[in-house]
Amino acid sequence: MPALVNLQIKRSIARVLCFLLLLLFSFAVNAQEIIQLYADSIPNSKRSEKKETFTNGIFRGVTRPTLEMYLPEKEKATGTAVVICPGGSYAVLVYQGEGITTAKELVKNGIACFILKYRLPDDSIMRDKKIGPLQDAQQAIKVVRENAAKWGIDPNKIGIMGFSAGGHLASTEATHFEKSYIENKNNTSLRPDFQILVYPVISMQDSLTHADSRKNLLGKDPAKEIMDLFSNEMQITKNSPPAYLTHAADDNVVDVDNSIAYFEKLRHNKVDVEIHIYPKGGHGFIFRHPGWMEPLFQWMRNNKWMNN
Repeated sequence: MPALVNLQIKRSIARVLCFLLLLLFSFAVNAQEIIQLYADSIPNSKRSEKKETFTNGIFRGVTRPTLEMYLPEKEKATGTAVVICPGGSYAVLVYQGEGITTAKELVKNGIACFILKYRLPDDSIMRDKKIGPLQDAQQAIKVVRENAAKWGIDPNKIGIMGFSAGGHLASTEATHFEKSYIENKNNTSLRPDFQILVYPVISMQDSLTHADSRKNLLGKDPAKEIMDLFSNEMQITKNSPPAYLTHAADDNVVDVDNSIAYFEKLRHNKVDVEIHIYPKGGHGFIFRHPGWMEPLFQWMRNNKWMNN
């Protein structure tokens, strides 16, 4: 009988230990800090009564941009970091589904993550709404690079990742880094070391663009030179960062030709690029393809941004 009691006690202890380990793990993948993106005043902003809200995992009316930081355990850390730009047609931010969920998966694999809550283009809060999101993306890369040593990050392994309209923002940052739209007295490099674009809006041209994203960012009737400037397939150079693109062929919201056009321009400029196109899945296919990150992880391993 004592042996049976001892066995039950041991099993109870084991269950408690398992619970504590799971609890510790859940804390490990929770955000360590939410950072105000700008230490002082927010550039290109004007006084407004607009209030930002967060309901059902979605931000609306963002007025104070932040970075939500997830750092991996030290023994798993690769030194690589990713700034994540959730999508939402430049009208909302799908923050939980595309931001937090993605960050938790990456951090488990040793990648430091910074979810960018960027300002949504709005004439009521910005002097020039076209550049507001880009300013926040540039500032995000700057903040991560300037604090790399403190956070255990290699300053040469900082990438940007974006979904849908967030993919447009990420690709804008990856093609417009030579001109600083923010204060940058230290001349910190604003160039991401790599870009990951997931069902991205790339172009502002009539034949390719996502109409709502263009209208929200550029206004109803943007001039041709503005559409060309923010058509990122037209802004690629030989110095553009290596890219990973993924899309569904049957996407009827953001045409897969956005990714294909970007791929082709990168390829012709001799920039390393990999693309994965799923035959089915529609827009937001990541919510229906649980294994979608496996090819991405392999690409990151191949490029030494993730451990084998």
